[in-house]
Amino acid sequence: MSSCNCASIHVHKPAETKVPVEEVMALFEKPFGDLLFEAQTVHRQHFDPNKIQLSTLLSIKTGGCPEDCGYCPQSKRHPGAVEDEPMLDIDAVLTAARAAKQAGATRFCMGAAWRGPKQRDLDPVLEMVRGVKALGLETCCTLGMLREGQAEQLKEAGLDYYNHNLDTAPEFYGEIISTRDYEDRLDTLNKVRGAGINVCAGGIVGMGESRTQRAGLLAQLASLNPPPESVPINLLVQVEGTPLAGTEALDPIEFVRTIAVARILMPASHVRLSAGRQQMSDAVQALCFLAGANSIFYGDKLLTTGNPEWERDRLLFDKLGLIPA
Repeated sequence: MSSCNCASIHVHKPAETKVPVEEVMALFEKPFGDLLFEAQTVHRQHFDPNKIQLSTLLSIKTGGCPEDCGYCPQSKRHPGAVEDEPMLDIDAVLTAARAAKQAGATRFCMGAAWRGPKQRDLDPVLEMVRGVKALGLETCCTLGMLREGQAEQLKEAGLDYYNHNLDTAPEFYGEIISTRDYEDRLDTLNKVRGAGINVCAGGIVGMGESRTQRAGLLAQLASLNPPPESVPINLLVQVEGTPLAGTEALDPIEFVRTIAVARILMPASHVRLSAGRQQMSDAVQALCFLAGANSIFYGDKLLTTGNPEWERDRLLFDKLGLIPA
């Protein structure tokens, strides 16, 4: 596999989990039909199986990130990096939020390519959160690692969700990122939870990890107390010039298995199809919904990579009888 071009690789001890990885592996290894039946049964016990939550994600600050995440074209360390752009102004953000609401989205997520926001960065974001909230949308931000007191400021501004993915299992993490530790991610999630903000946390699969390591990621997520309210499952989007470009693609059935196991482990969470949907056929997406996915990122672009267009999604919903909610 391709790996991160890091000066040094951090070794991360697997954190203890309430959910044993062996139990998660046992789910992965079930016959495919049995696994989907169990996931669909769990899904129906907690959700309307024909409703799907729509979120739209806008990059409010693109490029120039100092981190070295091997999958990310926003890292200034990679030759394939996107151009470093200034933060959008509030009028541009609110225009995008109105368009997202008009298209049917119920949650508007704002992402910034920072290691973590300085206070001068956070102040305009707080205004954006207030403005989007006033439009009647749920608000979400992904801004990197938070300092003391910043989660409370976001909560006071009206933030509903904070996204901070674990990315992968602890024992594989050092192969992907060297500029922050797994514990840094858990610390930010603790700050978010402590401020009373809903947690959105998931990961990326197809980065060359083993099935055991995929199970380790889901065990970590399911062991958060409580589990995240939203669990985005991203399929690696390979971008030329990033260290993970050229990684062997994950088998689509294995991806569907990952969705099903996430649904069983976190029955009350929204499981979201996130990055990578553009590469998926309608049939694979339909299997993911059958496996318990009940949320998508909806719109033309997901941060810096393409996302299925609104009209394509609407046609798929019509075929499957899914109702945006």
